[in-house]
Amino acid sequence: MRADDIVQDVFIKLFENLNNIHNKQSIQFWLFKTTRNEIFGFLRNTKIKKLISQVVDLEDVELETKLSLEDEIENKETNKLILIELENMNEDFKEVFVLKEYSGLSYKEIAALLSIDEELVKSRLYKARQKLINKISKVLQ
Repeated sequence: MRADDIVQDVFIKLFENLNNIHNKQSIQFWLFKTTRNEIFGFLRNTKIKKLISQVVDLEDVELETKLSLEDEIENKETNKLILIELENMNEDFKEVFVLKEYSGLSYKEIAALLSIDEELVKSRLYKARQKLINKISKVLQ
């Protein structure tokens, strides 16, 4: 499976470059950037134009929570709506949103990872959030 090959390549590169990474706290950032580059390299080589991603399968997530059953169902439905809207969103906005909200990267890290200005990251994230709010608020009304 190609995904396994990409993961293996990334960790081999990490092992080979571990001495060159001066700030050990930036290993997560280095992994994101290298993985992204490997995936895009694979996509370029195989002529696949669209990256289809599932951020997380909500059915597999088990959280200990004090939410009522009604709140849990509402949260699951909202998360499903977010994932559906993300699939329909422009790739630039979706990528920034996922890196910030699901991966927890900072604006600075996202800007470096995507090779764009930090203000552009903030702008794309704001627009992505606004699009999600507008779509989801229409459904929930």
